[in-house]
Amino acid sequence: MQPFDVIVVGKGNAALCAAIAARDETGARVAMLEAAAVDESGGNSRFAGGMMRFVYNSVEDLRLLADISDDEANNTDWDTNTQDQYYDDLYRVTGFRTDPRLSEIMITQSLQAMVWLRSLGVRFVPNYRAASAVVDGRRRFFGGMAIEVSGGGPGLVQYLDAAALKKGIEIFYETRAVSLIYDGERVLGVQAKHAGKVAEYRAGAVILACGGFEANPEWRTRYLGPGWELAKVRGTRFNMGEGLKMALDIGACPYGNWSGRHVTSWERHAPEFGDLALDHACHRHNYPLSLMINADGKRFVDEGAEFYGYTYAKYGEEVFKQPEQFAWQVFDAKVIPLLRPEYHGKVATRVTAQTLEELAGKMEGVNPEGFLKTVREFNAAVRKDIPFNPGIKDGLCTVGIVPPKSNWAQPLDTPPFEAYHTTAGITFTFGGLRIDPETGQVLDVNLHPIPGLYTAGEMVGGLFYFNYPLGSGLVSGTVFGRIAGVAAGAAARAA
Repeated sequence: MQPFDVIVVGKGNAALCAAIAARDETGARVAMLEAAAVDESGGNSRFAGGMMRFVYNSVEDLRLLADISDDEANNTDWDTNTQDQYYDDLYRVTGFRTDPRLSEIMITQSLQAMVWLRSLGVRFVPNYRAASAVVDGRRRFFGGMAIEVSGGGPGLVQYLDAAALKKGIEIFYETRAVSLIYDGERVLGVQAKHAGKVAEYRAGAVILACGGFEANPEWRTRYLGPGWELAKVRGTRFNMGEGLKMALDIGACPYGNWSGRHVTSWERHAPEFGDLALDHACHRHNYPLSLMINADGKRFVDEGAEFYGYTYAKYGEEVFKQPEQFAWQVFDAKVIPLLRPEYHGKVATRVTAQTLEELAGKMEGVNPEGFLKTVREFNAAVRKDIPFNPGIKDGLCTVGIVPPKSNWAQPLDTPPFEAYHTTAGITFTFGGLRIDPETGQVLDVNLHPIPGLYTAGEMVGGLFYFNYPLGSGLVSGTVFGRIAGVAAGAAARAA
């Protein structure tokens, strides 16, 4: 087989960005190895919502990316996500463990990366759907997430696919990488299996961008702990950890939160793996407006601690820790009109009632007496002197109960009532490889660069610990995918 300059393993956002950067910015001959068939390709990026967290100081920064009219610009509160805000959010949600240099590069290059994506044909639109609300007749964005990719994750992959094909990048589908070709000094390519046969793909550099181990129940049990083999998987069934294993087998240094994971509230009866046909029908992200109730009929988290983008990636784990690994999100008529469309989709396990007593009898697996007691205590604890405002952290809280509800706490007292059955859905795992942040080159256990080996995307360890600010994953994949692509292409071409 004709050798290439760069082999990219994977075909999600990070992999595509790496391949395009290597081809476009260094002139390298690039091939991609994708384990999935064409219709299932795209990795976890196909299952993403398309929201991307980047630095912006005003609506003028947003207008570099999206077509925003003067009327929209002047009559909307667009929020901000300054460098300082981004640093504060990332350090806070990761318990100040995020790698300083990795996070600095991701944050400071985030807007530039978004502009680069737009130059490749990626279309962005205001995120009216999930990050804004109309308050006192004026639209207000919140959570620093004012822009999303048109068409979500599938749209992002489609745009980047088109760019890759236009630039002459060759893609081998149903070709699962199984090992690195390594002579003891440098990586020389990849061995991969297609149609039951193993072939060699030689190259001057290899970029591993094929995700974590979230689809591998054996690895989940090993690294995340007993019981995690039972969790639903939000995304692709192809992320089995092979890229990590290949790198570790030749002495790459593991790094980051290997027992950590991005886990969200998910439809209780969703399929075992993500299903592209369901789009985002299984997401349950409106829990800040709910009471989350376990089998004992008790609350177990502060639902209103933050906007969902700062808690959703860890609250799924809290749901999974409950008896029988489920919870119910309970709403009343005051907030039901604010629920996202997926709550009323065909796949939602939903029960409705005109009284709380009736609702208690319909919530499968829940102790009715415990639930009614919880609601009575909650309603009595809600402050009455603070107005409800879903567009800000309104401080409408409870007093004297544990756990508290810090924002958006309204009495559950207005029929009809609705409850949604949820469990945990794993998106990706946090453990990865240690890299040189400036190049994306993988380091060995002695912290020396491994010649010819680079990584990007979920496989970069050290960015996320315990939790995750919404939209950072796609931006990390873009920033470090581009960095790895340029460095790998340049090194291969110079060899």
